[in-house]
Amino acid sequence: MKSSAVRGSTIRALAPAAPAFALAVTLALAAAGAAQAAAPLPALNIDKTKITVSGLSSGGFMANQLGYAHSSTFKGVGVFAGGPYMCAGHSNYTACMYNATIPASALSTMQADLNNWSGTAIDAKSNVAAQKVYLFVGTSDATVGPNPMNAVQTQYLDNGVAAANLSYVQRSGTAHVLPTDFDASGNTSCGTSASPYIANCGYDGAKAVLTQLYGPLNARNDSPAAANYVEFDQTAFSTNPGLATSGWAYIPANCAAGQSCKLHVALHGCQQNYATIGDKFVRNTGFSRWADTNSIVVLFPQTRVDNIARSTAASGLLPNPNGCWDWVGWYGSNFAQKAGTQVAAIKAMVDQVSGGDPGDPGDPGTPAPVCFTSSNYTHTVSGRAYALYGLTYANGSNQAMGLWNIYATTTLKRTAPNYYVIGTCP
Repeated sequence: MKSSAVRGSTIRALAPAAPAFALAVTLALAAAGAAQAAAPLPALNIDKTKITVSGLSSGGFMANQLGYAHSSTFKGVGVFAGGPYMCAGHSNYTACMYNATIPASALSTMQADLNNWSGTAIDAKSNVAAQKVYLFVGTSDATVGPNPMNAVQTQYLDNGVAAANLSYVQRSGTAHVLPTDFDASGNTSCGTSASPYIANCGYDGAKAVLTQLYGPLNARNDSPAAANYVEFDQTAFSTNPGLATSGWAYIPANCAAGQSCKLHVALHGCQQNYATIGDKFVRNTGFSRWADTNSIVVLFPQTRVDNIARSTAASGLLPNPNGCWDWVGWYGSNFAQKAGTQVAAIKAMVDQVSGGDPGDPGDPGTPAPVCFTSSNYTHTVSGRAYALYGLTYANGSNQAMGLWNIYATTTLKRTAPNYYVIGTCP
């Protein structure tokens, strides 16, 4: 099990007023609980008109796929050094990166997929025209490069995105990295495409994409609270061999308390998952700094290395040794559609955190009742309950649940955002 600085901070925040003895017992129980799987992803009060996604490299390809497949859900898309929808569905993946020029004929073939699948395998493509779009690539990026990104721009314009709603930045001297404007331990230099593929380029990529998708932002918090980082169980959404068992989320305190918030999905690139670079993508990219002061919940889903050679859409047998998101068809020919394994898993995470009920995309509303059965320890770290003097109480109703430990199990029913009662669902 990974991680403990973040989780340890969460535990310490749960019962700050407890006497020394009670606190010692509580921390001991928390340590025992650390051997369990990551906590369930909480359901929050998310404004469903403000759900967006962005990603770097393979995460950029996946963000693009999610934006087209679920265009009724994602109101904005950010692509950092990615490529057009279904590029590797018809061509070897090398024809979609390494600054390859993507001809009009190839874009026409991709467009035929969008036309043919609209309203069935993917949401109606007419939704795309209403999206806000942010595109970024460095002129020194030889891994993907400007030419594939030019094709991304063309594809969005061809599908009705207004020029006024599309921001395309090509930044000189920037390699294949997620650009920031601050230094962080272990980061590479801006002109070097190397792990962890995050660099101080004097350009705040997180601010740029979130501003394009949401409008002007409040000033960021450069020291977001450690307790707001949550490790969650991804196996609840998929057992796909390319997905890690747990992912991460940044949940601002006001969002955890039930206020209406936005939701942004931030997708790492190849060789950027937690197992490879630790929490650098989660903490060092700047997304949480802006999220904290702008009521934005950020999901950081995680991949894992898959060394089994699998048949892909157009690239033959390939393993996935770099933990990339599936943009070449490792896990099925429908990889870019709603039914695609990884697309469906991320959409399920979005549905869960936004209330677990897809409902009317235009109505943030009150989520339908959802029940969670787990230990009292897990309920607290998932944000459904709180601990005080060694006991556990349900958020909202304040009903007593018994001892705060891994041995006491309770079923909580969420009846409103951040409001839980002891009970069961039909």
